[in-house]
Amino acid sequence: MRSNRTVALVAGAAVAAIGVYVQTAFSRDDVTVPGNDPRAIAVEKGLHWLVSVQGKDGGWGQDGGETSYVRKGENLESLGNDVANTAVAAEALLHTGTTAARGPYRDALNRAVEFILKNVEQSPADGLAVTTQQHTQIQRKLGPYIDTFLTSKLLAELDGRMASAQANARVRHSLEKCVAKIERNQLKDGSWNVAGGWAPILGTSMASQSLFVAQRKGVQVEQATLDKVQQYAMAQPAAPPPAASTMAGAGGRGVRGPMAADTVAVTGAAAGIPLYQNAQVLEQLSRTEKDRKDNAAAIKAITGQLTDERFVTGFGSIGGEEFFSWLNISDSLRRTGGPEFKKWNADIQAKILTMQNADGTWAGHHCITGRVAVTSAAILALMADREPLLEKTKGSN
Repeated sequence: MRSNRTVALVAGAAVAAIGVYVQTAFSRDDVTVPGNDPRAIAVEKGLHWLVSVQGKDGGWGQDGGETSYVRKGENLESLGNDVANTAVAAEALLHTGTTAARGPYRDALNRAVEFILKNVEQSPADGLAVTTQQHTQIQRKLGPYIDTFLTSKLLAELDGRMASAQANARVRHSLEKCVAKIERNQLKDGSWNVAGGWAPILGTSMASQSLFVAQRKGVQVEQATLDKVQQYAMAQPAAPPPAASTMAGAGGRGVRGPMAADTVAVTGAAAGIPLYQNAQVLEQLSRTEKDRKDNAAAIKAITGQLTDERFVTGFGSIGGEEFFSWLNISDSLRRTGGPEFKKWNADIQAKILTMQNADGTWAGHHCITGRVAVTSAAILALMADREPLLEKTKGSN
């Protein structure tokens, strides 16, 4: 389970032609990735950038934690730091070996958790929001309550892993508050595709994952809630890849302009993008051994699309939504194993590595363009094959 990860980052100094970075070795059980591995270097560069731009308040916004970090010419949806970007950045720290008690970035993680907890604690018990901030870029793309879903997932993974009993109690209380909000506001169809957004299906995915992890940590979660979102996923037909004619530009990488996503009519739950929808369904239907057995046909249908570059590319250019979808696929295929996972993991890691910027960041080219969310999602996707399996850790801390 992610909250029980044994991946560690062992830091030391190294110098490369691209500049100075921290040499990192990933180790888990008897598996070690040397510090000069391209993935280790890329991940550490990304982490270093995230920590270097964290705000004084412990939070992150779309392009960094202070206005001075914003790229020139970048149009921000809002000013200031927000809960959603802070939560996904904290997840990137947590999934690469840092905890509240140890690790090279524990201070940054603890500051981020404090920023998030203050927002949750100040939020009303009713309603789905955990923040008063509205119209951020990530909210506009993944739905107005993505802050709640990402926070719930992070807190579920942090539950029982804080540095003191008092801190653990505080995290558990806020987690239970988030879980209650999510359960009370589930839609009749079983989703949380609520109140707009470009790709709210990814918000539903985060909400569902957070409840699953929370239940594994011993938090009271109504089985009816989990059953409804499972039924929702099962009812979604495997969407076919888009026709080549819908992809402008060579190789299907072009779009109709930087704001093209905002002008496309949203159809269904995932803006009509097969990648977003099918990645969510694949993750939902593959969580346990029983799930994989019961949903083998649906899993096979979606897995069969992974060799189609048009499907993997999603919208046609790469935005944060693509990175989050790739993460869902990596998580899913790691559970199923086999040659499909080995090929996917090698291909998607190579793809992500080629997209890293010289400063260590990743940035989207449509919709979620902010460096914080995209860099964090890229790191999580690169580390997906190092994650312990959720189904085997029920009741553990």
